[in-house]
Parts: sequence; C-alpha cells; structure tokens
Amino acid sequence: MRPEPREHIHPKAITAWRINAAFSLMFYLTMLIVYLFFVFTEDFPMWPAWLGILFVLMTALFDIAIIPELRWRKWRYTVAESEIDLMRGVFIIKRTLIPVNRIQHVDTRQGPILRYFGLSSVTISTAATVHEIPALDDETADTVRNHISKLARTAREDV
Repeated sequence: MRPEPREHIHPKAITAWRINAAFSLMFYLTMLIVYLFFVFTEDFPMWPAWLGILFVLMTALFDIAIIPELRWRKWRYTVAESEIDLMRGVFIIKRTLIPVNRIQHVDTRQGPILRYFGLSSVTISTAATVHEIPALDDETADTVRNHISKLARTAREDV
C-alpha cells in the first residue's frame, strides 16, 4: 500500500470551516425563528419547533465543533513528479491520484473568509473534473500552483 500524503493544509482551515458552517447554520436558525413566530402568533404546534431546536443544536455541535477538526486531521496532499496524491474525509477517507500529464490548468482561489485568514485554495483541472487542495497559506498556495503548472508543462512536452 502506498504511504499517506505528507503535506497538511493550514491549521487556520479549522476556523475558516467553522465560520462557513456557522453561516450555513444561520439559514436553519432563520427558518426556526420564522416558525416560532407562527407558533406564538398563529397557534401553530410547538413540537416541530422543539425538533427544529434539536436539529439546530446537533448541527451546530457537529458542523461547527467536531467536523472541522476531524476534516483537517485527514486532509493531506503530496505533489510528486508524476502525480498529485490527495487524501481527505471524515468518516470515509477518499484518496485521489491525479496524473500530472492529465492536468489542463491550475488556479488559486480565495473567498472572503479564506482571504481574511490569509489562505487560498489550489484548484487542479483535468478533462474529467476539478480537484481542490483547500486552505493553504497564500505563499504555499502560489508555490504549489506554480510547481504543479511546471510539472504539467514538462509532462506535456515529454509526450
């Protein structure tokens, strides 16, 4: 069996993922507040609100408190001469090998939360799909992007 990838993503990814989860949770919280408004003004039953409260609390516990840390521990990558090895997952671990000669282009991207933490994601496009190495610090992301691009150019020239 092949060894696990060596490189970890940045630890600030945990906080960024928690903030993303909190924003997603706001949607459910808004729905719960709207329902509670109808409970108190229109005589809707209270039991669905209790289920909603339980759902919001459980989602907050898992998506904000537990999952980001577990996700960060398993997210690893290695950029080798002939392939890129990605490993990720929480309960089910997924390994992806991307042959360098199949890479069409490489990008870095940054949303507002990643930008705040000085992080970027590297996206690797092949003909079939787009792969991502999330939450690298900006300098590492640029270095990884440039290195993968150089490897892909070299692989195309060798063909």
